[in-house]
Amino acid sequence: MTPILFVYAKGGPSLEYAVPRIVAHAEVHVLALAPLPRATEAVWLPGCASVTTALPGEAADLVDLICSHARRVGAEAVLTLSEYAVVAVAHANLRLGLRGAGERVAGARDKRLMRRIWRAAGVPVPGFAEIHAPEDITAAFETLRPPLLLKAAWSAGSTAHLTVWNEQQAAAAWKTGRSVMEASSAQGYAELHAADQGVSDFLLEEIVTGEASCWFDGDGWGDYVSVEGIVADGRYHPLCITGRMPTIAPFTERASLAPAALPTALQHRIEKVSRAAVDALGLDTCATHTEIKLGADGAMWLIEAAARFGGVMTTRQVETVFGLDMIGMLVRQLLGREVAYPELMLTEGKGAAGSLVILAVDPEGRPWREYPVWDFDAVDWPTLVAPGTRVELVREHSLAPGSPVPPYAEAGGANSMAALCFLTAESGPALLADCGRILAALPNALTAPPATPQAAAALAAAPTTPSVLSADRSTPGSIA
Repeated sequence: MTPILFVYAKGGPSLEYAVPRIVAHAEVHVLALAPLPRATEAVWLPGCASVTTALPGEAADLVDLICSHARRVGAEAVLTLSEYAVVAVAHANLRLGLRGAGERVAGARDKRLMRRIWRAAGVPVPGFAEIHAPEDITAAFETLRPPLLLKAAWSAGSTAHLTVWNEQQAAAAWKTGRSVMEASSAQGYAELHAADQGVSDFLLEEIVTGEASCWFDGDGWGDYVSVEGIVADGRYHPLCITGRMPTIAPFTERASLAPAALPTALQHRIEKVSRAAVDALGLDTCATHTEIKLGADGAMWLIEAAARFGGVMTTRQVETVFGLDMIGMLVRQLLGREVAYPELMLTEGKGAAGSLVILAVDPEGRPWREYPVWDFDAVDWPTLVAPGTRVELVREHSLAPGSPVPPYAEAGGANSMAALCFLTAESGPALLADCGRILAALPNALTAPPATPQAAAALAAAPTTPSVLSADRSTPGSIA
């Protein structure tokens, strides 16, 4: 089979899901820029022709490292599913003369450049200001309407996002945000293309008001959606829309759901805005994940667009509901093979699937009063979900059993995650209700003894909790 180099870094879908879908179309050689999830290697390792670990700090130039390894294995395509490696892989593909996201990839990664491009193209974005120095904070409050959201320009998973109402709060938040990004970077949860990117690069952005009730059929939905797609040789193919539950303050995602309970006409309005946003970025060949805020009276604002697939288990949700193996489609596109794209974006699917993030907050976003240890098997899942719903633990994105559940820290975003669960249900409303019941039942449903106050205090002192994604279970957990 044709060799392909898969550059692994933290984030993205689990290897036990992703690797078999790459293997179906190519001979897979793995270049790991982060420790690999050994507990699931019985699933993904047999499909790999070779596996090489090379931590980014060990190479003088990451792009050179990727290129040399690609040449060594004779790769005809180079792929990554991680936000943090997208830029480096795109530059490697340019140097190798292979298909990839292209020379304008930074616009799909740096949130400052992204917004500049969209503003110039007339794509609707909230007001924003770039923050490079303390005086930029003063200027931002002279032109923008508070409250404002401080964002790290190169972050993912809502890391280093904080809401501020005045200059003093913004200055303190900027200091906190840099500390969070430094801690994340030390653990590999940061931009890999250049060591100095992502730690001090921030922006302040106006917080626009969403209104889910104006868009969705039924209650309980968050006020933004994502359009999942692929750009193929410069042509954008929007594939489907995924919905969300309401976020936790400031804007940490709690659950991704498919399908989104949106009327078809509204889905096509969202598709049109997504197309304008992706086209403006000028990407070549890559996955896309475009997030759009939904307001009253049909208003929409772009949140961000990435040159990769949606995080957590978005690709598996799409395959389960819409029947599209997006990873396999992208692999074939990168190899120059024929890909059967839908003529129109899919608006209806079969059943429902979702990714539920377990964080130590109740449905209203209030911190838990107790912090039990995490143990998927200790929960009586059938009592929490409807008949026909299945709950499965995603081991690569979950703490080991017996680990204390960390307190939720706003600045840490998804880094405070204790576990990730993948759910399938008979319908979208059933899935949404199941997720709500699970969130309401935790932490009481975790029957193991609560963590000691000392353990909880120690975890609270480390708000980013970067070890979450490296702790695996030894056996799969699932319940019908």
